[in-house]
Amino acid sequence: MYYQSEQLQSTIRSIKYKYKNGIVEPVHQHQVCQFIYIKRGVIRVYAQNRCWVIVPSRGLLIPAGIPHSLLAVGNVELRALYIHPEISAEMNDKISILQVSPLLSELINSAAEFEDVIIKGSREERINQLILDELSLMESKDFNVVMPLSAELKVFCERVSNNYDRPWELADVASSLGVSVKTISRKFHLETGLSFGEWLRCFRLLKSMELMASGYSVTDAALAVGYDSQSSFSITFKKRVGISPKFFVSHPKI
Repeated sequence: MYYQSEQLQSTIRSIKYKYKNGIVEPVHQHQVCQFIYIKRGVIRVYAQNRCWVIVPSRGLLIPAGIPHSLLAVGNVELRALYIHPEISAEMNDKISILQVSPLLSELINSAAEFEDVIIKGSREERINQLILDELSLMESKDFNVVMPLSAELKVFCERVSNNYDRPWELADVASSLGVSVKTISRKFHLETGLSFGEWLRCFRLLKSMELMASGYSVTDAALAVGYDSQSSFSITFKKRVGISPKFFVSHPKI
């Protein structure tokens, strides 16, 4: 993990990473802005009590100084851009998912071969500047889920994440914690800002994005996360994510 203590010697640096399925990077932070761009596989990022899922051709912008952790879903290949604080100060100051254009993808891949120190006026410097120009034009595709804060709800949500297709109800949460449905309803809303049902819908959509990015059909992904039909899944997906799941599957470069 780069630039947790050392300084970035140029305006921007691109570095290659590969992760095997299930690899976790524990909570850490960088002194510089980081942009995680996915080439293959899926990455979950946990930060600021939220969960983001990054699929191929998308990237996550993480401002400097924000603690975060990563989980690899499948075998992952990614590029991490590290951007100097003086430059990133002009960028979005919030964590956000951006859609990466084919041009930006090729530029980032080229920059991954550069040395840390870039000669002023060189081809490498011009490519790095073009990367910054392209980043400023990228469209936000943000979608994330707030995670509970308390240990009890975190444990229960882990159970949910291992059994997406089960028809979970708020009574399941209350029963597992030995409290009333009214109490757990109030607690869940207090910690996430969502009802349990709304949180579960959003979390299932994140999981469906992981599955479709790894090769599942829309129908198979819908059934895997607990929907009875593709049509109801598609309606919810488009409402929350902003595009249809079929478009998501067939147009990875959107």
